[in-house]
Amino acid sequence: MSARNYSRVTEFILTGFPGLHPEYYGLVSAVLFFVYLMTVMENVVVLVLFATNRSLHKPVYYIFLNVSVCDLLFSTTTLPKIISRYWFKSGNISFTGCFVQMFFVHFLGSVNSFIFFLMAFDRYCAICHPLNYTIVFKNVNVHILSLTAWIIAAAPPLIFAIEAYPLPYCGSNVINHCFCDHIGITVLACTDRTRYALPAFISAMITLLVPLAFIVFSYCSILIEVSKIAGFKIRLKSFSTCSTQLIIISLYYLPRCFVYLASVVGISFSSNVRVVIIMLYSLGPPMVNPLIYCLRAKDIKECARKQFYRTVTPKSRFSSP
Repeated sequence: MSARNYSRVTEFILTGFPGLHPEYYGLVSAVLFFVYLMTVMENVVVLVLFATNRSLHKPVYYIFLNVSVCDLLFSTTTLPKIISRYWFKSGNISFTGCFVQMFFVHFLGSVNSFIFFLMAFDRYCAICHPLNYTIVFKNVNVHILSLTAWIIAAAPPLIFAIEAYPLPYCGSNVINHCFCDHIGITVLACTDRTRYALPAFISAMITLLVPLAFIVFSYCSILIEVSKIAGFKIRLKSFSTCSTQLIIISLYYLPRCFVYLASVVGISFSSNVRVVIIMLYSLGPPMVNPLIYCLRAKDIKECARKQFYRTVTPKSRFSSP
């Protein structure tokens, strides 16, 4: 088809959950709004606690800080648009806006993967090489590694967005998803997408599987190292230091691996099921992660408790006779 014979798409339409009956639109928008509100509040609390308590300015909490920032940005990038889809019956997104959203979806997903790699490396050094931990994991080193993760993660999504943007989009403009992603957009192009799909798939696999391979190695090494410790209490404490990160990492990687493996072995899903699974592993962890930090990290719990009493106590004194 020649360039003069098609009219270029000027906007895309996000269907959200395909097949959802209109009578459930209000309920779905309320649930999504609640998820977004909780995600923002919880992650902002973590940021405020970190900013106001110097006792949290330690390498492991700087890593947690990166996770919170990434989760907050990801939820803000994806949720408001899909909430408006069901709340205001507005699923339209501009042509350029869709590509901007696509970039941030893949960029922030990659950042999360690299930060979890760094999180596992932190626990690996702390337990398997404790004498070298304070040398390797200085605050400045964590800053450098975190910044490197953010920079490296930006390159592939930016390249793929730049390559996909000028493709001819001359047919359907309906994206069967809750947000714009590379597959959802490029399947609508009036051209062979193989040369664009394969590099994107390889990049996604590297971003996902390389950190995951090291994470599996690091926690296997930790289990072996901890099993050599004689005291039960010491073993329990060592396992406890890893449990927070392991829960967070499991919430991020396991559903993704399931979706990828299912597609490889030929297990098919309906559009509804696939979108629901993707939304669960994309938006669930950002809401749950801060709760895990506060419930499992002693320093954060203590800072939260002190912050709460500093807020409540003056009011109590003022109201007392």
